[in-house]
Amino acid sequence: VQLQASGGGLAQPGASLRLSCATSGRPFSRFTWGWFRQAPGKEREGVSCISSTDGATHYADSVKGRFTVSHDNDQDTVYLQMNSLKPEDTAVYYCAFTYIFGGAGYPLPTEIYQYDVWGQGTLVTVSS
Repeated sequence: VQLQASGGGLAQPGASLRLSCATSGRPFSRFTWGWFRQAPGKEREGVSCISSTDGATHYADSVKGRFTVSHDNDQDTVYLQMNSLKPEDTAVYYCAFTYIFGGAGYPLPTEIYQYDVWGQGTLVTVSS
């Protein structure tokens, strides 16, 4: 499995950006995509994740109500729609992949160690 993230850039506070993560090479249909971010001088943290089985999602409290994760019908691309951006959202954003699947009553994988395939990261800078 390989991941290719894109869509980062410079945005003003209150603006929106949409990140994309294209997936190639996955042989099975049940898995989870995750979005993580790492701000300068800080540890990487989880942002959101989505299950391929039923579309169940999870969001970090810091982005809940502002960010939306989704995937296309072919399940080859996952998106992170980021609205009402704040300066504290500035970070390198990473998409990740795991065959640990959640949803349908099972907990979604939200921890970094649960993901074993990572994209290269895309920088999001929120500044006026």
